[in-house]
Amino acid sequence: MSRVAAPEVVRQVEEVCRHIRENPEPPPSLAELAVLVDLSPGHLQRVFKRVAGVSPKQYADACRVDRLKAGLRSHPTVTTAMLEAGYGSSSRLYEQAASRLGMTPRAYQKGGPATTVRFTVGRSDLGRVLLAATDRGVCAVSLGDDAAELEAWLREEFPAATVERADADLRGWLQALLDHLAGELPHPALPLDVRGTAFQRRVWEELRKIPAGETRTYTQVAASLGRPAAVRAVARACATNPVSVLTPCHRVVGSDGSLRGYRWGVERKKKLLEREKGGG
Repeated sequence: MSRVAAPEVVRQVEEVCRHIRENPEPPPSLAELAVLVDLSPGHLQRVFKRVAGVSPKQYADACRVDRLKAGLRSHPTVTTAMLEAGYGSSSRLYEQAASRLGMTPRAYQKGGPATTVRFTVGRSDLGRVLLAATDRGVCAVSLGDDAAELEAWLREEFPAATVERADADLRGWLQALLDHLAGELPHPALPLDVRGTAFQRRVWEELRKIPAGETRTYTQVAASLGRPAAVRAVARACATNPVSVLTPCHRVVGSDGSLRGYRWGVERKKKLLEREKGGG
């Protein structure tokens, strides 16, 4: 049997993903999914993981967590959200979902009220720089043109949490970041408190291994993770990086060297790379 062309493999994986999303309960079995795209279960398992970076079961679990999040935001009780998302018991919910939410389901439902996020805003030649932290470390670094807009973004990221300005407490960390942006200090080794899926965390860790002044393509990052076909997933992880500069997603470029999608602006990405390469 000849090897299936890459575009056809991607189409098959996309069809499986759609079927999983549209048929949440009960989640379709691997055998059912394999029949859908005319592949053997073992072959589907391999190509799905190669393209998506996770197994069909892990993808279904992630979809369930997404449904839980939506339910927790719209239903008055955790139990209702739990049952609609497909969790059969509260013990299963807390075992499987709490680590993915970064907090207990009840805390998520209330918008993370037990979390205190402190922030400060500084100025650099790249614009305004917001740095926010929990007691565990930096949870957000964002670049923009307007301090009020950056603060509004932070409050949307941490709804109902205690968000407070703390310029004095965070002055040292902010100054280290600003000095780095100005080219006066090496990459600051600040503690991080960022949450994401297991795959996102692996991508972010890999990005922090890229030396200053160098770049990698999305394809190279995917290959370094042992997931050469998960290029799109790598791009999504870069796009959702919550801590600009500290996790240097600006060092990832297109296969042709183009400066693609940087959530804080392509011009900022260009300036960061030029500075790191000694050109600015």
